[in-house]
Amino acid sequence: MRTHTVVGGGGVSLHVVETGETNRPAILLLHGLSQAWLAWHRQLNSDLAADFRIVAMDLRGHGRSSKPRDAYQDSRLWADDVRAVIETLQLDRPILCGWSYGPLVILDYVRHYGDDGIAGMQFIGGVTRLGSAQALASLTPEFLELVPGFFSNDTEESVRSLTGLMHLCLVAEPSQADAYLLLGCALATPPHVRHALLSRSLDNDDVLRRLRRPVLITHGTADSVVKSEIVREHTALIKHTQVDLVEGAGHAPFWENSNAFNQRLATFARECAR
Repeated sequence: MRTHTVVGGGGVSLHVVETGETNRPAILLLHGLSQAWLAWHRQLNSDLAADFRIVAMDLRGHGRSSKPRDAYQDSRLWADDVRAVIETLQLDRPILCGWSYGPLVILDYVRHYGDDGIAGMQFIGGVTRLGSAQALASLTPEFLELVPGFFSNDTEESVRSLTGLMHLCLVAEPSQADAYLLLGCALATPPHVRHALLSRSLDNDDVLRRLRRPVLITHGTADSVVKSEIVREHTALIKHTQVDLVEGAGHAPFWENSNAFNQRLATFARECAR
């Protein structure tokens, strides 16, 4: 595993890890709200690294990246973060793979820099809107009930809400080690960052309509965070889509169904590289 520090938008320091040979096709992994690169443990430490260059970044405000007080509303900053990682590590037309909140960051990048420099995209339980009734309608009541606790500075309330989110993401009860890893990543994100991310107002339908690269939409049929109806909305807007509905999987199929997920991602990445 190789570790990098990349200077992103506005001078923010971004923590990035990678594995696999640098001359392989690249896959850039973008985690979800209040998580970190460790969420991709089962991709970074898998057979994917034999055929691909696997790169995972801590989004601004998360993990070991910088956590400024006020640097989250501007779409250009997020776009510049992704661009900085691609350019600094010299990733050649990577696949951008985003989980949950991750597709919002992918679309920030595409809005400002287009999709010429990438080979394809994967949305995993992904949302593409924020700050509207339409955006809220894509999220489950169980998730929305937890949101006020995400913003609390009270440690016990924060732990309760983030533990609830972890359990919503997974169908099976996590092992103690997995629970501590996922919860630890979640708690490393300050409440002000979670509040800032969920306070953004975004509608990316215009970007989705003009995407030219292939998009793989992966969604667990038992997702308890993002409703499955969003898959139909995305396929109606995006021209070049493949849909992978993972039977019985929750919001994090790359974690609970990692072997099948990795095989499907590898197939998609090879198709995009042709």
